[in-house]
Amino acid sequence: MESKDIIHNNILNLIGNTPMVQLNSITKNLVGNFYAKLEFFNPGHSAKDRIALHIIENAERKGILKKGATIVETTSGNTGFSLAMISLVKGYKCILAVSDKSSVDKIEMLQCMGAEVHVCPANVPPDDPRSYYEVAKAIQKKTPNSIYINQYFNELNIEAHYSTTGPEIWKQTEGKITHLVVASGTGGTISGTGKYLKEMNPDIQILGVDAVGSVLKKYHETGKLDPNEIAPYKIEGLGKNLIPTATDFSTIDVYEKVTDKEAALCAREVLKHEGIFGGYTTGAVWCATKQYAKKNYFTEDSFVVLLFADHGTRYMNKIYSNSWMSDQDFI
Repeated sequence: MESKDIIHNNILNLIGNTPMVQLNSITKNLVGNFYAKLEFFNPGHSAKDRIALHIIENAERKGILKKGATIVETTSGNTGFSLAMISLVKGYKCILAVSDKSSVDKIEMLQCMGAEVHVCPANVPPDDPRSYYEVAKAIQKKTPNSIYINQYFNELNIEAHYSTTGPEIWKQTEGKITHLVVASGTGGTISGTGKYLKEMNPDIQILGVDAVGSVLKKYHETGKLDPNEIAPYKIEGLGKNLIPTATDFSTIDVYEKVTDKEAALCAREVLKHEGIFGGYTTGAVWCATKQYAKKNYFTEDSFVVLLFADHGTRYMNKIYSNSWMSDQDFI
């Protein structure tokens, strides 16, 4: 019996088992076969539902998270939404330190869900007391009966995708997948999914997507964090100005970088030609896929899966706003 034919106990039972669809129009000039894993079919509309539920339930099993507790986290928005949703269902309080790069839509949704939101400057060093990393840590320290999710440095982030997303993709593709294209932020999705798939078939290539202004691509290539790589950029949920331990760089074969403008326009391209209303990283992943194609990564027999991490409704005041796009000189 399919999930849609079952009456579930609560909305959290709908996390995972997201659909995959073939991409037909935008890929017609590319060599290979291309499919999208639609993570915005999770009830919280993003892949972050998986890690949020996995980390919280792990803490519950260990007795770390008790009744009436407060969940504290650093987030660009999507993990915060997932945590706020789960907190509502399970009866926890939720406090979130959010980057000011996050869209107004995301911040207002978090507040509507009852989360206490602290908006922090994005363009400060990670160890600056104003950064959302440090703000979250400070809040957790002074809040009794609280836990800090710490997704950037939590191995459970990887484990969540190793145990769910990877097996789903392997099953949906009947083991035919040859390439996986994923936006790399905290790194849990690309690392956990990639680890599982490579265990099933070591020849599968894990193709990362990074942002111009982020340090991940160069760190992957050199093993060193280059501060000169760090620059402001607008894409949410992609790239980093630090090295998250939730990224297993040994799993990733290569990275491509994309710009704010290219990712925004590509998200609109996916919507216009495929009817898929994806978020900012959907555009980034499609943009990088085209760049990989130009570098001849794919053949006629390639079975390429693109992971579309969240829904476009999170970006109505950004990439789907003509005025915002015009203000950025993107259109």
